[in-house]
Amino acid sequence: MHTGGCRCGAVRYDAGSEIAHHALCHCRDCQMAHGAPVVGWIAFKSAGYRLTKGEPVSYEGEGGSIRSFCGTCGTPLSFVNENVLPGLVDIPSVTLDEPDAGEPSVQIQVAERRKWMEKLAEMPEFDRFPGE
Repeated sequence: MHTGGCRCGAVRYDAGSEIAHHALCHCRDCQMAHGAPVVGWIAFKSAGYRLTKGEPVSYEGEGGSIRSFCGTCGTPLSFVNENVLPGLVDIPSVTLDEPDAGEPSVQIQVAERRKWMEKLAEMPEFDRFPGE
């Protein structure tokens, strides 16, 4: 069973056991909803997903998209769109208790990827802040 929740612990979930897919999404909608250039989504069957603590706040966007998030700390918690992903709930993979449970296998919506994201492999890296 894959479990997870928000940053402050007010909302918790059981996602189920079978991972349907794990993708990195570059779409503008995800960028705006998360305040980040890319979002890791790990999908599970809706029938196996259940809240175990708290009640998230929901936002319904265009095309039947429903995003939920913690009303206290703001952590994005799920994305459901029965028109595009019938029978699935997408969960930001970093909200899992074990966020490395499955590696993403594909990048999607790269037409909307920020241009500077294409050069990540060329940028210097630091384990922590530079100089620490």
